[in-house]
Order: sequence, then structure tokens, then C-alpha cells
Amino acid sequence: MNDGVNGVALAVFIIFFLAVTVMGFLAARWRKAENEHSLDEWGLGGRSFGTWVTWFLLGGDLYTAYTFVAVPAAIYAAGAAGFFAVPYTILVYPLIFTFLPRLWSVSHKHGYVTTSDFVRGRFGSKGLSLAVAVTGILATMPYIALQLVGIQAVLDVMGVGGGENTNWFVKDLPLLIAFGVLAAYTYSSGLRAPALIAFVKDTLIYIVIAVAIIYIPIKLGGFDDVFGAASEKYTAAKAGGLVPLEAGQWTYATLALGSALALFMYPHSITATLSSRSREVIRRNTTILPLYSLMLGLLALLGFMAIAAGVKVTNPQLAIPQLFEDMFPDWFAGVAFAAIGIGALVPAAIMSIAAANLFTRNIYKDFIKPDATPAQETKVSKLVSLLVKVGALVFVLTMDKTVAINFQLLGGIWILQTFPALVGGLFTRWFHRWALLAGWAVGMIYGTVAAYGVASPTQKHFGGSAKEIPGIGEIGYIGLTAFVLNVVVTVVLTFVLKALKAPDGVDETSPEDYTADAGDPGVEVELPPATASTTH
Repeated sequence: MNDGVNGVALAVFIIFFLAVTVMGFLAARWRKAENEHSLDEWGLGGRSFGTWVTWFLLGGDLYTAYTFVAVPAAIYAAGAAGFFAVPYTILVYPLIFTFLPRLWSVSHKHGYVTTSDFVRGRFGSKGLSLAVAVTGILATMPYIALQLVGIQAVLDVMGVGGGENTNWFVKDLPLLIAFGVLAAYTYSSGLRAPALIAFVKDTLIYIVIAVAIIYIPIKLGGFDDVFGAASEKYTAAKAGGLVPLEAGQWTYATLALGSALALFMYPHSITATLSSRSREVIRRNTTILPLYSLMLGLLALLGFMAIAAGVKVTNPQLAIPQLFEDMFPDWFAGVAFAAIGIGALVPAAIMSIAAANLFTRNIYKDFIKPDATPAQETKVSKLVSLLVKVGALVFVLTMDKTVAINFQLLGGIWILQTFPALVGGLFTRWFHRWALLAGWAVGMIYGTVAAYGVASPTQKHFGGSAKEIPGIGEIGYIGLTAFVLNVVVTVVLTFVLKALKAPDGVDETSPEDYTADAGDPGVEVELPPATASTTH
């Protein structure tokens, strides 16, 4: 580790950071709307983004600073098992091709801003809508915190903030400044800010990975030496070499599948999706987004390179920033650090907007102030987005980083339990709203209790996301087991409730809503149904 401040790298980092800060504030004037005081404008960018803006926005949304740091860090620490992120991002795109266009169409038709808006409209249940909204907010909070962890890892490697004995305020001042800038331009520009900055972020990441995948192996003697060093380390550690041990294959497969199912349940993924201007934009993006999976595969190789380069860190999350510090010239290390830092700002902004939209539309308007005007909604959402970021910052500054990581894993378990209501509802009205709510509750309770019982070397509880699958005996992803229980309960109770003729709620959508496009005759965004609907 560098004992002093890397002045050149820090200067380059600051230049890029200032550039994207200016872009963030200028974004308020980009595609300026006639009426800025609505969630459609502040929270969804006016639903006006085309193919490339949406592609960069979704890429900036899904491939975060934490991805940049954590995926190769998992390879560095655990070997080939860390590659699960690559197959799961390959699985996810054919999956979302089947349902995201339908969600865009019905949301455009009815003016839905969140997934909870759709669930309420489809099943006529504010209770189920509330469950989906609360789950989304809870799952998003630690995810935002991890973006700040990514920035902090870069600052640590650059030597910024002093040592462990430095006054806490001085040590965390750079992170506080980054947070303040993020909060200010998100409040001012809404979704337009991360959409504009995403161009810079993704360009930098592609440049850094392209250079790293060529330059670093040349310095290390070639890929033969890189893989040889990694294999020796894993074999010595009895970690299975470059292939996961047989005992870990169920964990690998279930984690990849469960993560694929969960990824587009996160509110920030849907927010970026609904910001696009047409159904066709979504379909195109599901076909070109796999380019990011190619990038992710190359990114994962950095974990092997860190081993071959002899990087020694106590926290694996520092392995890749330290690799850049050791291998690159100072000026290009600054570019790489800027890519990671900006890679944190874009998703953190989108996540805070998405969580704020959920609170505003599905808690504040549904239960606190049903007659809220669009201007009041926007004001509340702006304020809540600030509170969400403050909560994430407090989480990072007061808790061990391992805790933040494990709570993000818990968030993945939780968000997967909204899949039956959201994706199921996009294709069928057969599921009963009360059965969906009961299935969600069972999945949430089982997933939380099971994760609570998982220990790690550093934590007694919530130490991981894998546990023995009941009835099978193999170790698998807790989220997927909870999801299966969720579906079973939902199906069984639906049969029972339908037999008892329990009230089914009102479906305000129609079949043609799910295939409508922006250019279709008679398709206009309707006013949100919250002011007119009744509780069922």
C-alpha cells in the first residue's frame, strides 16, 4: 500500500470528478421540460431517452463501482467461484427481453412510475403495492452504501484522508465532499444527471479495461504466467484451482440463477427502463446490453492479475485499486480511479431517485396525502432522495464494510421475493392478490431467518447468502430457496382463495396495454390512478 498521497493520480481523479460535477448540474438544462415539477420529468427524465442514452444509463446503473471492485476481488479471494457474475448477466438478458417491453408498455399507458404502481393497478391492492415498495427501498439502501464503499476504496489506495489514527472528520472528508456533490446535482437535475454522466463513466471504464487487459499481462509475462500464479495460489489454499470444487457447484449455479432473476427487480433497474421513449428502445437494449457481459468477463480477469502481481491487501476490496496503483503510470492510475469513482456516482444517483419515487408514489401518496399534486410529489421525492443518501452515508461511516456487503446480499434475497407479483402480473391475472402477499411474506421471513443463521469468520450473523437447501441437502443460494417457497405458497393459496371466492380486486389494465407503443394511435400517458383508486 502507498504510504503517502499519490499526487498525480489524485490530480487526474479531481479533474474528472470536477468535469462530471459540472455535467451533473448542466444536465438540468439538457432536454429541458416545459413542466419540471413532475416525477415523469425529475424521476424518469421525461420518458424521453433513446437507444444509446438508455443503453449507457442501464449500463451505468447495473455495472457499478462496486462491480468494478467486487467481481475481481471475489476472484482474487475465492477463485473461479467469483465468476458467477458472468453467467448470471448472460442469463438475465433473454429473461428481461420477455417482460421488460410489456412493463414499459403498460407503464406508459397508465403513467406508472414504479413497479408498485403497476402492482397496485394490476391487482387492485395497496397492501401488496406497499409490500413491493418497502422491499425495494430496503434492498436499495445497502446497494447505495456499497457505491460509497467503492469510492472509499479508491481514496484509501490514493492515500487520501490520512491513516487509521487520523481524526474521523479529516479521514472521511473526501467521501463527505463526494456525497455532497452527488446529493446536490441529483436534487437539481434528477435522472438527467446520471444519464449524462453515464457516457463519461462507461467510456472511462471501457478504456481502463481495454488497457488493463493488454498492458498488465505484458508486464507480468503473459497470460500463462497470470493463470499459473492464480492456479498455484488456489491449489495451495485447497480452493479447487481454477475450477470450483464439486461441493460449491450448487452454490455457484443457484447464486447465478437467483441473481439473474433478481437483477431487474431492483427499483433502479426499472427506473432506467421506464425512462426510455418507446417499447422498441427496450427491445433493442436487451439485445445490445450483453456487450457489458463481455466487459465483465474481462474485468473479472483482473482478480487473477492481482494475484500474479503479488498484490497483498487485508481487505480484498482494495485489491484492484491497489493493482492499478502498482502497475499503471501515476497519470493512468488516476484515470482508472476516476472510472471507479464516477462508476459509483451514476448508480448511487439512480438508486436514490428510484427509492424516493417508491416512497413518494406508494407510501406518501397512497397512504399519507392522496390528493398530492405533481409538484408536491416531486418536492417530496427530491427530499427523500437526499435522506436515502444520508442513510447510506451513515451506514458506510458507522459500520464495518463487511457488514455493508452482507446486507447488500440480504437485499438481493429480499428483492427476489417481488418477482411473482411483478413478472407474474405482467403475464397473468390468475394469481390472487392475498396469495401473492402471503407468498411474499413467507419468502421474506424464510430468507431473513436463514441468512441470520449464516456465520462467517468476521460475523456471527448475516455472514453470507448460501445455506443448505431443505429436502435436497446441497448448499445453495438462500434467495432462490425463498423464491421457490414464495411461489409454492402463492400457487396453493390462489387455488384455495379462488375456491372460497375471495374478492379478487380490480384490474385497471387491459390486454392491449401490454403491447402498446408510444406511437400507437390513442396511446397517451394517463394520470396516475392513485387519486381515483380505492383500497381493496
